[in-house]
Amino acid sequence: MTSESAESCQHVSYCQFKSDPHAPVLSALTNKTYAVVLAGGRGTRLKQLTDNRSKPAVPFGGKLRIIDFPLSNCINSGIRRVGVVTQYKAQSLLRHIQRGWGFLEANLGEFIEALPAQQRVQEAWYTGTADAVFQNLYFIRHCNPEYILVLGGDHVYKMNYGRVIADHIAARADLTICCIDVPLEEASQFGIMTVGEDQRITGFNEKPPHPQALPGDPTRALASMGIYVFSAAFLYEHLARDAQDSTSSHDFGKDLIPYMVEHHRVFAHRFATSCVNMVGETPYWRDVGTVDAYWEANMDLTKVTPGLNLYDADWPIWSLQQQLPPAKFVFNDDDGRRGHALDSLISSGCIISGAEIQRSLLFTNVRVREHSVIADSVILPDVEIGRHVTLHRVIVDKGCHLPDGFTAGVDLRRDRELFHVTPGGVTLISADMPGLQSVTTRIPGSQVG
Repeated sequence: MTSESAESCQHVSYCQFKSDPHAPVLSALTNKTYAVVLAGGRGTRLKQLTDNRSKPAVPFGGKLRIIDFPLSNCINSGIRRVGVVTQYKAQSLLRHIQRGWGFLEANLGEFIEALPAQQRVQEAWYTGTADAVFQNLYFIRHCNPEYILVLGGDHVYKMNYGRVIADHIAARADLTICCIDVPLEEASQFGIMTVGEDQRITGFNEKPPHPQALPGDPTRALASMGIYVFSAAFLYEHLARDAQDSTSSHDFGKDLIPYMVEHHRVFAHRFATSCVNMVGETPYWRDVGTVDAYWEANMDLTKVTPGLNLYDADWPIWSLQQQLPPAKFVFNDDDGRRGHALDSLISSGCIISGAEIQRSLLFTNVRVREHSVIADSVILPDVEIGRHVTLHRVIVDKGCHLPDGFTAGVDLRRDRELFHVTPGGVTLISADMPGLQSVTTRIPGSQVG
């Protein structure tokens, strides 16, 4: 492919993707790409939601898990050779990948496979993001890719990675980093970069205590999304170099990227040019790394016009879909025993038996009994809610049994004695908290995580 044709690829929007003559060029690029999804983080800021699962395996949006977003982006972009690097509390994530993502055609060289820490290179677990990729170079090299896409498995967004790879080639880059504007007060949580007019990165600082603002906008900074495109040979060389450096923490943001910015051609790719889901003029991207952020992202889906479009048939979010009956609402009595839901998402297998659901999201196999009121809450799978229960601004983790008369989210001072209450006033309830009984063993097909 000539540099001119590669450069023209960067002007292809997703809306034009299926009919535009450049679409075959993007397809050729993604066919030469291997994606590494880093999904081994602990996710400690999600508190009890990651007691029995990794952050990428946390349920989201009623029928999905967080990992489904980067994996769906890969499939929809035409990248069908994907390795998912796992480490901490990975069993439910491994099961989800095995059962929900086994539909690719192995005879055509398509796969999504888990890459758990195996101490293949040395007698140590993954010590950093770069080390996690280095320890799996044997599998990556076997696929002989020309480009390697490295991305995290714990963010919610929709993105055409083919556009990023096209920009990478057009710029003759060694490394391309996807970036997004973030509020300056939140910028210390990200890798912050400075760029020239040609989008070449001139400086990179991982999680700086005093981030540098964007030129002309003192309220925002340019942050790395943790999505990288490398030319394969370039990445191999620098992973090997870093592995020999005893002073390195073997992390992309802390070690490799600052070195590459100083010595090689590293460019920024603006998320707005490859984002599939725009809210007005703002690209939709969420880090659901705290309980408050997780609650807010799920609650946004209950709005009349949510920021994240899950109903887009052109860019679907794939996942493991259980074979469950439709949601059911029963009773319509004069005494107020009426099963109904308003401004809510109710997933398959749910039975709302004479209860009221307001502005809430119920995952699969939730049972809510008579005269209960659930408002502004996120209820994960396989939860049983008894009679006369009141929940307000609550997250209930998988497999909980809330007994008759149970109340949460009304008296936060009382809630803090029994549960975790976030700075934003959201009460998180899990099955191992005082006074609750797990029902995961009593619901067919239910499993921890």
